Amino acid sequence: MRAVKFFTAFLLALLVANTARGQCSQQSLRVAVIPKKSMDVLLREHQPLVKQLSDALGMPVEIVPSSSYESVVDAIVSGGVDIAWLGPASYILAYQRDPRIEPFASLTISHGYFTPAGHHYQALLLARDNDTTDVQTLRGKRVALSDPVSTSGSVVPNAEFPAQVGVPLLQFFGSVVYAGSHDKALDALLEGKVDAAFVSSVRADAYLASGLIDRDTFKVLWRSEPIYYDPFVFSGSLCASLKKQIRAAMLNHQAQLSEFLASQDASGIVPVSHAEYAPLLRMMQPKPQSP
Repeated sequence: MRAVKFFTAFLLALLVANTARGQCSQQSLRVAVIPKKSMDVLLREHQPLVKQLSDALGMPVEIVPSSSYESVVDAIVSGGVDIAWLGPASYILAYQRDPRIEPFASLTISHGYFTPAGHHYQALLLARDNDTTDVQTLRGKRVALSDPVSTSGSVVPNAEFPAQVGVPLLQFFGSVVYAGSHDKALDALLEGKVDAAFVSSVRADAYLASGLIDRDTFKVLWRSEPIYYDPFVFSGSLCASLKKQIRAAMLNHQAQLSEFLASQDASGIVPVSHAEYAPLLRMMQPKPQSP
């Protein structure tokens, strides 16, 4: 009996010691990505990152398919995934539900026609060049947003665009549709299903680079203030030693991620913290109801 008690106490002490050192018991890593593109494309583009993390951690790494921005937020908050690549606004939503969620890395964006090089991008209001002359010509027309939780495809336009036109976005346009992603919003504009679209400047540059549009296909009628680019975040339950290894794998060995960076039109990965995204908290606060 004494031996059993001693062994139990030994195991408990070992568990406490390992926890204090931040060691982890999990055997795999799960990653989720907001669906800015089709999931097939995202899965293919992220394979170099999956391999880099798997080699560095010595464990399987899996990209978890996601159908919406909200599903990725739910996954990181619930602990269903260990890392998520979120938009700035979806990170703030996750942070509001679990302040332990921690941004740790973001991409440095390459220079594009619509986006300056650096850490920031913008929300754009695009319209077909031959159909419009200025913002006011879109009053009462059809507009596409991407996803309700998209930073540049919904949150920032709803917060900043009304200052341009003097009324809420939903009152200015005749109809508003959520396309589901930036690419689907751009496709809807190309196909004439909508008269304008709010999209990320980075995705507009990607369409230009791929030859889907020319520089004069769309007219930029409005730009948001600069937005710090999308963060990779840790779940609140991920242990300290894994966080340290993941940071090192992504920030200190970027040469092995050149293929992934090229697929994202990025030149590198930089460390970030909550401070870069805190300004979004103000615009995402619920608006007071009129009496």
